Amino acid sequence: METTHEEIWAMLRELVASQQDIAQRFKETDKKFQDTDKKFQDTDKKFQDTDKKFQDTERLLKQQSQETDRKIKAISTQIGQLGNRLGQFVEEMVRPSIVKLFHDRGFDVRQVLQNLSAQDAQGKIITQIDLLVLNTDVAIVVECKSQPSTDDVNEHLERLDAFKINFHQYANFRIYGAIAAMVLPQKVNEYAIRKGLYCLAQSGDTMTIHNETAFVPKQW
Repeated sequence: METTHEEIWAMLRELVASQQDIAQRFKETDKKFQDTDKKFQDTDKKFQDTDKKFQDTERLLKQQSQETDRKIKAISTQIGQLGNRLGQFVEEMVRPSIVKLFHDRGFDVRQVLQNLSAQDAQGKIITQIDLLVLNTDVAIVVECKSQPSTDDVNEHLERLDAFKINFHQYANFRIYGAIAAMVLPQKVNEYAIRKGLYCLAQSGDTMTIHNETAFVPKQW
């Protein structure tokens, strides 16, 4: 059966309409892709903005951390300097009365030497003594602290162990040890006494020896 002229035109119109519909759908699909791409771009920009914020925050935290470290170091230095000054203050507080204090304990001491140091062959200081109370054959090595700890006591014991090696001129002396403090915690006081040391602490305007009169000190 032959197709008429009108039928051919109808088929062409349908074909054109179909192509127009397909083209319209392509346009809509392309717009959706463009919208999606824009959303991806917006999302990427948000990620970039977020990353920049993270980087800014990280940089700020690093700067704050560095500033905090600097302040901690400065405070530590100030505390160390304060500790040194307090130690020197204790030395000056103890020095005028220390001969009498030990004389009353049966030591016929007459001299006080302050801030002794021993050095190695390269001139490096290997040990320091705050106060040395002595006569011709006895020397009492005194460590001065504002508020000593048990670690300070142990360090002083090591200092006493090496005293005759580092200070040869006192090799034939009888050596004793003492801790002097502005504030002497009870447990530190008891620990030092158990180790054979004399313990001196401030009491009002004067220094006193905490050890019982029957105390027998360790001799080095």
